[in-house]
Amino acid sequence: MSPRGADGSEVLAGWRDRVKNAAAAGTLLRLVGGGTKDFYGQELIGERFDTTTYAGIVDYDPTELVITARCGTPLADVERTLSEGGQMLGFEPPRFGDAATLGGCIAAGLAGPRRPYAGAIRDLVLGVRLLDGRGEDLSFGGRVMKNVAGFDVSRVVAGSLGTLGIVLEASLKCLPLPKVEASRVLELTAGQAIQRMNEWGGRPLPLTATCYCDGRLHARFAGAESAVAAALRDIGGTPLEEADAFWSSLREQRHPFFADRERDTPLWRLSVRATAPFIDLGGPQLLEWGGALRWLKANGEAAAVRLRAWARQQGGHATLFRAADKSPGVFQRPAEPLMAIQRELKAAFDPQGIFNRHRMYVDF
Repeated sequence: MSPRGADGSEVLAGWRDRVKNAAAAGTLLRLVGGGTKDFYGQELIGERFDTTTYAGIVDYDPTELVITARCGTPLADVERTLSEGGQMLGFEPPRFGDAATLGGCIAAGLAGPRRPYAGAIRDLVLGVRLLDGRGEDLSFGGRVMKNVAGFDVSRVVAGSLGTLGIVLEASLKCLPLPKVEASRVLELTAGQAIQRMNEWGGRPLPLTATCYCDGRLHARFAGAESAVAAALRDIGGTPLEEADAFWSSLREQRHPFFADRERDTPLWRLSVRATAPFIDLGGPQLLEWGGALRWLKANGEAAAVRLRAWARQQGGHATLFRAADKSPGVFQRPAEPLMAIQRELKAAFDPQGIFNRHRMYVDF
C-alpha cells in the first residue's frame, strides 16, 4: 500500500494544511490509525484524523538490521516483511487487532513478553519523522544504530500517545529470529516463582519470556540450540504444549486471564521492581517480565488508591489499562518536576494543544 504520489507528498501536503488550520482555529484533533488501542488512555476527543492513508515500507535491508516505514503501515505487514528477512521486532508489540498500524504501535509504546530481555520500543526506535502542532515536518535520529547525538526525541515520542505530533515515519532496530525456541512449565507458588525468575535473571540463560498465573510458571528460551538445551536441562519442568499459541495469547490478551476484558472489571497494569513480594491486592493476578509486570483485576476507587500506593512503595506505578470508568485517572501522575518536563515538551511540539488533548493527563 502506498500513498498518492511516489513519496506521499500529496497526502502530507493535505495533512500540513489541516494541522495549520486546526492550530489557527483551536480545533482539537484525535489521531487514529487502526483504532485497536483506542481503549488505552483517557478521553478520546477532537475531530478524527486518520493516519492510515500514509502507509508503506520506505527502506529495509536485512544486513543493516533496520526497517523504516510510514505511520499507516499495518503492523502485520511490517512483521511479515521482517519474518521473510529472518528478523523480528524484539519488543514483540501487541496488535490487539488486525488493523493495528506502526504509528499506533509507537504512540502507545506497549511491548509484549520479550520486552525485558530484548528492550522496550523506546530502546529500539532509532529515528522518527514527526509532523508537529505547527504543521512542520521534523526529523530526529536516523536509520543507523550509531546515530545517538543530541537529545533523543525518538525515545520521548514512543509512548506519548500522539500528544506531541503525528509520527510520519519511524526507523526501528530489528533482531534476528532465534535459531531454536522452547518453553517449559513449572508448578510453583507465587513466592517461589518470583524467586526463581529473579535467580534466572541473574544468570546467562537465553530467557525470552516468563509468565506466572494460577500456580504455574511458564518460561520461554531462545537462541543457539546448545544454549537452549543446556537451559532446559537446568530448569527442569515439563514442555509447554502449543507454546507459540500460548505466548501469542499472552501478547494479544487472549489468554484466559484476560477473557472478560470487554466486561466491567477494570484491568490494572502494575510496573514494579521484579523482587516485589506477591501479596493479595484485591483481585486475581498474572505476572510477566520476571515479576516486574503485574496484571490485576480490581474494582472501585479505593482499589486505585491502594494499588498506586503499593506500586509506588515497590518502585513503580499503576496504570488503569482497561476500564469503562476512568475517573481514577489512567496514568499515575509522576512527581511534579517530571510533570513540568512533560508540559514543556507538549508546549514545544504542540503549542496550541490540538493533538490528543487529555489523552494522557486531564490537565493537558
